[in-house]
Amino acid sequence: MEFDPSTPIWLQLVSEFTRRIVVRQWSSGDKIPGVRELALDLKVNPNTVQRALAELDRQGLTRSERTTGRFITDDESVIAHAREDLAEDAADTYARRAQGLGMSLTAARELLGRQWPTGNEGGTP
Repeated sequence: MEFDPSTPIWLQLVSEFTRRIVVRQWSSGDKIPGVRELALDLKVNPNTVQRALAELDRQGLTRSERTTGRFITDDESVIAHAREDLAEDAADTYARRAQGLGMSLTAARELLGRQWPTGNEGGTP
């Protein structure tokens, strides 16, 4: 993972871990890797990983069990809400960039439609 120097690493980790949850790389009820393992894999300080995971706990995407580790929530509505938030952020970025290029709403929608994979109109669960 490459980090953007303009954004705190722990916030970038929150985004990445949330993405992993909403795309089911980390599924509901799954135990996620420990802080040290994640820190080694990502080449960051364990305290940075812990801060990101604490935020996921606060958002309800994960839960910590003192003796067994950290798990992804079983609450599908929390995951669905996180998916909507990520999609809204992506849509906002796209809209601002398209407007900045002088595109009309119609042209921006057409472009998005052309970029959408055929047969994936329903998206992922």
